[in-house]
Amino acid sequence: MPRGLRICCSLLAGMACLTIAAMPRAALAEETKPVSAKIELIPRRILFGNPDKASPRIAPDGSRLAFIAPVDGVLNVWVSPDLDPAKAKPVTNDTKRGIRSYFWAYTNEHILYVQDVGGDEDWHVYAVNLKTGKTLDLTPLKKISAQITEVSRKFPNEILIGLNDRDERLHDLYRVNIETGERKLDEKNDESFAGYMTDDDYQVRFGIRFTPDGGNEILKPDDKGGWSPFLKIGMEDTVTTNPVGFNKTNDEMYLIDSRGRDTGVLKIVNLETGEEKIIAEHDKVDIGGIMMHPTEKTIQAVSNNYLRTEWDFRDEQVKADFDELRKLADGEIDIASRTLDDQTWVVAFVVDNGPVRYYLFDRKTKKATFLFTNRKELEGLPLVKMHPVVVPARDKLDLVCYLSLPAGSDPDGDGRPDRPLPMVLNVHGGPWARDAWGFDPEHQFLANRGYAVLSVNFRGSTGFGKNFVNAGNKEWAGKMHLDLLDAVDWAVKEKIAAVDKVGIMGGSYGGYATLVGVTMTPDVFACGVDIVGPSNILTLLSTIPPYWEPAKQMFKDRVGDYETEEGKKFLTERSPLTFVDKIKRPLLIGQGTNDPRVKQAEADQIVKAMQDKKIPVTYVLFPDEGHGFARPENRLSFYAVTEAFLAEHLGGHYEPIGDAFAGSTIEVPAGAGQVPGLQSALTARKDEELPSSDKPAKKAARRPAASRQR
Repeated sequence: MPRGLRICCSLLAGMACLTIAAMPRAALAEETKPVSAKIELIPRRILFGNPDKASPRIAPDGSRLAFIAPVDGVLNVWVSPDLDPAKAKPVTNDTKRGIRSYFWAYTNEHILYVQDVGGDEDWHVYAVNLKTGKTLDLTPLKKISAQITEVSRKFPNEILIGLNDRDERLHDLYRVNIETGERKLDEKNDESFAGYMTDDDYQVRFGIRFTPDGGNEILKPDDKGGWSPFLKIGMEDTVTTNPVGFNKTNDEMYLIDSRGRDTGVLKIVNLETGEEKIIAEHDKVDIGGIMMHPTEKTIQAVSNNYLRTEWDFRDEQVKADFDELRKLADGEIDIASRTLDDQTWVVAFVVDNGPVRYYLFDRKTKKATFLFTNRKELEGLPLVKMHPVVVPARDKLDLVCYLSLPAGSDPDGDGRPDRPLPMVLNVHGGPWARDAWGFDPEHQFLANRGYAVLSVNFRGSTGFGKNFVNAGNKEWAGKMHLDLLDAVDWAVKEKIAAVDKVGIMGGSYGGYATLVGVTMTPDVFACGVDIVGPSNILTLLSTIPPYWEPAKQMFKDRVGDYETEEGKKFLTERSPLTFVDKIKRPLLIGQGTNDPRVKQAEADQIVKAMQDKKIPVTYVLFPDEGHGFARPENRLSFYAVTEAFLAEHLGGHYEPIGDAFAGSTIEVPAGAGQVPGLQSALTARKDEELPSSDKPAKKAARRPAASRQR
């Protein structure tokens, strides 16, 4: 999928609101009993610290193995001289934020990765030369957001990169030499394209742009220096229809297509005749992952994910290999990396209650070699299962949800606790994304602290067909919020949740949903944790990054028109900031100073409004973070504050803050005294930073609030 279109699916962080009267609550659940004090608390660092090793990738020629692992506490890329991870050495030297994604170049001698500074999302592309050990910035420009558009085995020393240096709203296409950094313009973006489709020959085959009616159009070069129409996609299909690649001879295109139906099917389209043929389809979900041969470009398998991931095979040999792999370990199988000849795979086994297990698999010999798990310390801990459940909304729409329960609370394993529990509604971001089954550190963290945890794929979430996505259009804080309330009522009715002990928590759109919950339905939730969530839709949409400009109409269609008077009124009514005076339950807000999507002003303005109205709020700020908290020291500090906050208001367990602020840049501009142990932890850190001569004399020790285990 062209990267320019991905902004529709993952880059927007937070949306809308409608004043909604609190739903009639189910009859009060039976009184909750104190959570047992005998539970074994899993340390925060195990769940939210750096992995031991992660993201193994095999070189295209099968000669070497790479992975991500810490160096002095910061994630870097390591490379082995062969396939033995024990021989690997670090080849990058990031000392701040860490490298979270990378891949091999087809030279087999270069590692490529992207990185920003402090979460500002001014992305640069870097190439590491494994022979010389030198790292080269391939995009040494200021205030850009570089995009890797294409990497081809036919041009091992070159890649295609999109750069918005000429016009910050649009990406031109450049061919860049990864050894020298030499950059040549391939395609100037004069047509306001959101992205390009190129083939393995580095030929621009299509340009994709948004249309004034909110749809997409795919245009092809007309060989006269211009462009001619090829495919029109209506607004209702833009999230569920997109091109995904070409066949080996580049005369056919693979297309996920929901036009004329609900779910996105996989088609092959003849580029000369226009003939279309469906390759794979599912009646409940869009086609998800596509497994394509690295060089032959044939479809080997596709994945579908309703409750869990299922594979639909098109290659019998691949099916036989999966059957063999299933004998190795439990869990969902993912092919994380493979050689160019497709004979050696790096296989990941994903489970819901343990670490990811990685193997090398030789397809010829059927021999599997264990590599490592991503977090060895998870083994043997009291981790819990994740239960997929389908909850009906009030209008009968099916909501796929995931429920985790504290260890020991569900003796018969039926996904229902033996008594109602305090519960955290954990809302995903996007909102054009989805929750899925698997290991979720937040689910494990909260369940371990004594809470039921429920995640809801509310309408507007992706993967469940276009009707489900479009049911969320202009429904942020309308029916999207009602879906969350329906899920809470279901949990109360099923005696999973205690009606007066439900908290709401989430990041990005989930943070926005949290603010909606505490402002517009203030009697439903006992407390809220908002992480980088917007408080005012008008200010959010008027400050989108410039390179989202091509998708401007999409935001108007799916969120609301922020440029007309009628639209402004509508969005004001759907902004939590408008209803600050309705807040009556405790609120914790976390924000990154450098966030380019949901800017710091979104947090600042609601905090100020609450302070002006004398409403308590705790505000946590990180000056070296953006849209989310990437540095493990910052993650650990925020979750330390979060669990103390939740324990105070929901009654669960918590690990005292202790030394969780070590190495973190955490600041608390407001409300430090409202979270157990927070003020004392900040004071202790400040004292440690003072020269010894300036430290105050020690007073008689007092028992800190954070030591009160519940």
